[in-house]
Amino acid sequence: MIKINDQNKFAKILQKYKYNLNPGDIVAGTIIYQEYSGFLVNIGDEIAGYLPKEEIDIIFIYNQSTKNSLINVTRDFFIIKKNSNIKQYLLSIKRLEYIRSWKRIKQLYLENIIFNLPIKYINKGGLITYLEKIQGFIPKSHLHINQHLSNLEKNSIKCKILLLDEQKNQLILSHKSALLQSSKHKFRIGELVYGLIIKIKNYGLFINIYGIIALLHISEIGSTYIKSINKLFYIGKLVKIKIIHIDIKQGRLSVSKKSIK
Repeated sequence: MIKINDQNKFAKILQKYKYNLNPGDIVAGTIIYQEYSGFLVNIGDEIAGYLPKEEIDIIFIYNQSTKNSLINVTRDFFIIKKNSNIKQYLLSIKRLEYIRSWKRIKQLYLENIIFNLPIKYINKGGLITYLEKIQGFIPKSHLHINQHLSNLEKNSIKCKILLLDEQKNQLILSHKSALLQSSKHKFRIGELVYGLIIKIKNYGLFINIYGIIALLHISEIGSTYIKSINKLFYIGKLVKIKIIHIDIKQGRLSVSKKSIK
């Protein structure tokens, strides 16, 4: 808590150095009074700061039991705009937290970090989770092929950042990429391995190799045309294949059966 004398000293320092506050600046202040739709904030300037309820925090839940706890809280605020008519700065905590959250997310992306995040919601397209208070989406195409959405509710999931766009507030995560990167088996191009067929499609086979799902495309099965892939293979069959492509970012393995005895 900042004392009145300290607040006056801070104001004098601002005046001495002619420190001008502008929209987009980050400023320290103390919440001093509650009004019907927000809070007055002392930011050490002749013009007061005002924090609307809707600008408190990304996940802050405002109610009667918590509102009084904000009085005398000292912290940083983001200046949205200056209203010269009523001599007031419009402040936000939510926007400052948003900026800081995206800054941390970008750093985590550069460091290629793998997370275990709680699943908040499930829809037909995939899973909703949160990273640094920002909503993230894991598309169904980036889940392990054997994962059933109905079995994931209220669980956590291993994932990593696939795509991010702060301007669009878009954060896409991948479960498959996290599994491939953290796999105990370090796959190598040209490596010969054995795997179990777990799914058969008209365009190829999905094969489980050390817990990672690889695609054996129909064009990589042999040198001759295959009319019916179901007549040659069945689910549960063990096959010998060669690793021909590794995409860590997308969590994809491609394999081939050509020229393998």
